Amino acid sequence: MEKMARVTTALGGNTITGRTMFCHLDAPANAISVCRDAAQVVVAGRNIFKIYSIDEDQFVEKLNLRVGRKPSLNFSCADVVWHQMDENLLATAATNGVVVTWNLGKPSRNKQDQLFTEHKRTVNKVCFHPTEVYMLLSGSQDGYMKCFDLRKKDSVSTFSGQSESVRDVQFSIRDYFTFAATFENGNVQLWDIRRPDRYERMFTAHNGPVFCCDWHLEDRGWLATGGRDKMVKVWDMNTNRAKEIYCVQTIASVARVKWRPECKHHIATCSMMVDHNIYVWDVRRPFIPSAMFEEHKDVTTGIVWRHLHDPYFLLSGSKDSTLYQHIFKDASQPIDRANPEGLCYSLFGDLAFAAKESLISSDSNRKPYIGDRRHPIFFKRKLDPTEQFEYISSSSALSVFETDLESGSMDWFVRTAKQYALAGRSLAELCDHNAKVAKELDRDQVAQTWTMLRIIYSSPGTVPSANLNHSLGKGSTSLPLMNSFNLKDIPSGIGNESRLERSKGDSRSENILMDSSSTLINNDENEETEGSDVPADYLLGDVEGDEDELYMMDHENPHAEEQEYILPQEAFPLRHEIVDNPSALDHLQDKADSPHVSGNEAETVSLTPVESFSLISISHSLYENRLPSDFFSPIVRDMLLFYAEQGDVQMAVSVLIVLGDRIKKEIDEQTQEHWYTSYIDLLQRFQLWNISNEVIKLSTCRAINCLNQASTTLHINCSNCKRPMSNKGWICDRCRQCASMCAVCHHVVKGLFVWCQGCSHGGHLQHIMKWLETSSHCPAGCGHLCEYT
Repeated sequence: MEKMARVTTALGGNTITGRTMFCHLDAPANAISVCRDAAQVVVAGRNIFKIYSIDEDQFVEKLNLRVGRKPSLNFSCADVVWHQMDENLLATAATNGVVVTWNLGKPSRNKQDQLFTEHKRTVNKVCFHPTEVYMLLSGSQDGYMKCFDLRKKDSVSTFSGQSESVRDVQFSIRDYFTFAATFENGNVQLWDIRRPDRYERMFTAHNGPVFCCDWHLEDRGWLATGGRDKMVKVWDMNTNRAKEIYCVQTIASVARVKWRPECKHHIATCSMMVDHNIYVWDVRRPFIPSAMFEEHKDVTTGIVWRHLHDPYFLLSGSKDSTLYQHIFKDASQPIDRANPEGLCYSLFGDLAFAAKESLISSDSNRKPYIGDRRHPIFFKRKLDPTEQFEYISSSSALSVFETDLESGSMDWFVRTAKQYALAGRSLAELCDHNAKVAKELDRDQVAQTWTMLRIIYSSPGTVPSANLNHSLGKGSTSLPLMNSFNLKDIPSGIGNESRLERSKGDSRSENILMDSSSTLINNDENEETEGSDVPADYLLGDVEGDEDELYMMDHENPHAEEQEYILPQEAFPLRHEIVDNPSALDHLQDKADSPHVSGNEAETVSLTPVESFSLISISHSLYENRLPSDFFSPIVRDMLLFYAEQGDVQMAVSVLIVLGDRIKKEIDEQTQEHWYTSYIDLLQRFQLWNISNEVIKLSTCRAINCLNQASTTLHINCSNCKRPMSNKGWICDRCRQCASMCAVCHHVVKGLFVWCQGCSHGGHLQHIMKWLETSSHCPAGCGHLCEYT
């Protein structure tokens, strides 16, 4: 071994000396136990049962207890324990349900002493009484615990836990008559050996099987338990009800727990699967282990402290067929690899920062700036000379930067999340609604962003008349703001000299036209503009004839009729304002589509309120034909990145959902997932569960869409025999009937369902709702008055 630290411990007249060392076993070990003088260790498994002496530099095999040409199943051990009062007495729990005692003082090769065959299934645990030499306790897979007197051939008492399996039994070190038992169903029971008829106390300790327990060596009432839920819990049994006082979250199912001698708050653990390391935890600091032993290459199956009063030597056996002695000074310390600083925001904007006191105190001479509201809070512990690691006694400091309550209010976030519309309407309606919500909350920039998104992505005719923002003249059709844009962006060649000759007067009117359209775009107050205030070219430019015919013109070979139709209008500048002439509407409307209509008549027709065209609506089509649909996508992407960098993931996610596929391809999947998770986390912090679920459902990111399915578990019991249903199907394994039948259609319910909490009948949601529309009685015929709300 490279780790050669040598430790010497004086215990009463005995001296324990050693280093980190190991030896190879013939087979995987299931359990280990050490004798009371810490000089020998017994290793037991399915194919191994040996005793090793612990020398200063190595393990030496002393005795092989598997004797005979054909060893029976009695040698296949699930657990082994060495009596702490009699150094010659061993007990093993066999996988065939037999409890065997071994007497090392026998002169023969076979040291087997007694066999107890009362258990029907595998014995998981055996335990000697700490002070009584002849008292042995066992716990089996059959759900029973038995107490044996080694002077008799049969058990003296049997304890029924009313459960499927007993995983561990441990006599209390301080209470002579008390022992604890842990069960497969998550319960822990305390028994008095004088009363085998009923347990003294029972409580649910873990969510799932409890694999192990251990009484504290010093504190009379402390009991540690470990389970499949990856937790180690410490219970105070001195109170009337078991009280959980400490909880350590590990990363795998906990197989063994052992309190560390001479250290009140330290406990060693190993895992049943996945994790091969052995951890020593300070239960007061449950988030990171105090020490870690990483030598084993496979699952650790047994751990034991070498001596009851020595905290520095730990023995372990593993499925990798090795036996190790660990020296505490050689243990790795995960704290050395941990981040020493911490940073966290509160819901109300307060910032907490934790670091070593030396870093905080070095900044004590800093001059406070205006508005500095920092209030340092120090957490210190007195130095404890018995603590081995200095970092445990080091002090840390927490600084809290408080924000102004008014400026840090998050009411706008909650109100925005509740009022935003993300689906169920057209894009224009969604943008208008969200812009209105932002405007009411005085978030003008966000409101303007929604408005611009409506302008960019909406197409003509998609916005109802209620959403139109402008009108041209009292008698003309209103113009939606989404169809407005600055004519300076129109590419050259559209409506210029390549099609028809414009006069100087037209150029002057065109400049006025640009200014007018710009005014429309910047008009946020939805002001109405009278037709008489708009220059004539704004209403009359390029509107003769049918709109489709206008774009199908052949610019290289214009026809004669089209020349006669187009040129007369462009041959003279307009010098006066056009006045509506309602009296002429009826007879002029019929001639609007005729190619022989004169210029003046066409000008008048273009002003009719029924079939009017505007330059803005026509120009939008020109604009669409000239620019691709994703022309503005880079700008929208930069806008989303801007809001995300500002911390407003609410806006970024809302726009992602509303625009959907229009912008999805512009943002990489990882960035989208980061935005979604951040926003969902904020929603859940404010307990906006329904909105969070809606965001997950509408998400454009695959990794987010599956969150609802991954985090939802439905436990189903059979409606006939009440037995839990398996995941294989909808037929109960016990009574062979369907789990849940619809009371209306009498088919199996596999989709949305509802049931009455009064009579427990129900069925498909739609069927029950339709039934209760006409009747208040249960459709199953039980007579109960059901009510659906």
